[in-house]
Amino acid sequence: MSDVTEDTTIVSLRDITDEYELREALSVLAGSDPEHCSYTKGYVKRQAVFACSTCTPTGVDPGGLCLACANICHDGHDIFELYTKRQFRCDCGNDKFGDFKCQLNPTKDSLNLKNKYNHNFCGKYCSCDRPYPDTDDQVDDEMIQCIICEDWYHTRHLGCAVVDSEELQEMVCEACMNKAPFLWSYAAHIAAAPVIKVGYSGEELEVNVDELENQEDRKCEAFRNGGEGSSCQTLDKQPENQSAAFKRTHQEMTDSPVKTHGCRLKELLTGGPHRAREGAVFWPYNWRSQLCTCVSCKRAYLKSEVQFLLDESDTVLAYENSGRAQPLGEDLLMSFLSSMDHVQQLEMIYHYNDLKTELTTFLQQYAVEEKVVTAEDIKQFFEGLQSMKRRRPNAGY
Repeated sequence: MSDVTEDTTIVSLRDITDEYELREALSVLAGSDPEHCSYTKGYVKRQAVFACSTCTPTGVDPGGLCLACANICHDGHDIFELYTKRQFRCDCGNDKFGDFKCQLNPTKDSLNLKNKYNHNFCGKYCSCDRPYPDTDDQVDDEMIQCIICEDWYHTRHLGCAVVDSEELQEMVCEACMNKAPFLWSYAAHIAAAPVIKVGYSGEELEVNVDELENQEDRKCEAFRNGGEGSSCQTLDKQPENQSAAFKRTHQEMTDSPVKTHGCRLKELLTGGPHRAREGAVFWPYNWRSQLCTCVSCKRAYLKSEVQFLLDESDTVLAYENSGRAQPLGEDLLMSFLSSMDHVQQLEMIYHYNDLKTELTTFLQQYAVEEKVVTAEDIKQFFEGLQSMKRRRPNAGY
């Protein structure tokens, strides 16, 4: 390699990789207190949540634990991680746990009535209601979390092709889209263009919805001109390509200032692209800022129980960023390690080996070109890895 100038920042590769791995692993836990039960804070906006199959086995009403109770009160129990949950209050020691008492805060209400539980608390995930890891599943498939129901889905069960882009931050499953149907109107303008998966003769085919709608438009035009055999039942649309309309409308919504009067949703409904109501929807960064905040729309959010969508700090990304900003301490590291089961430890080893492979390839390029690797180069490398990272439940973060 070429000589290093005096003002070039030299970094230890071990220090960089160790700090990156540790920060990524702790990003979910660092936003939660490892020593004090979170119960006194009420329904915490977002925190790491765990379940104990020793105390709440299958067939018993599920309960959730904060990080501190998982590490201290349930030490040695069969604990599994649920990633994060919003507006959750620690159940440790309440009626869901029978005679078991919380060591950190023994005086708690009998139940937390505002807590929401799903099959994740019983170790099941996705619409297929299977465990993770699933020893009977031979398909190597990632899982992605819906930001509304907070359940995790296999990519093959999302009903659409998975969009892989660093600009796409959040996913809403089809069921949650239908529970808040006004989101489909926003999706036509600001979400990623859909590619629906259709099963045919045992094989999976990808169908581009934009092309289907263009074909349907041509059928409609033929029908209006006297053609026969059309099954057109769609509304008249503008003759432009939907993909182009998506890009144009999204750019206009991003560049223009937010209006302080009227209803933005009604403006979207007056024309422009339409979208088939099928499959999960992938949303770009800052999409929540595009949602209308008029009185009528706020009522709709409340009715559909998705009012948190108006809070951009509600996102898992915001929570993780706050965790990454925390100083790395030995106590937090020990809490993290003690919360990992054997499967999670194997996951951590897998991700670490994958990291070493990527890093070796990266450094080899600099060696061939005889370039100096600076701290900024390493930083950009890890930022690139982070943009491609997908979160999975029960994994070593």
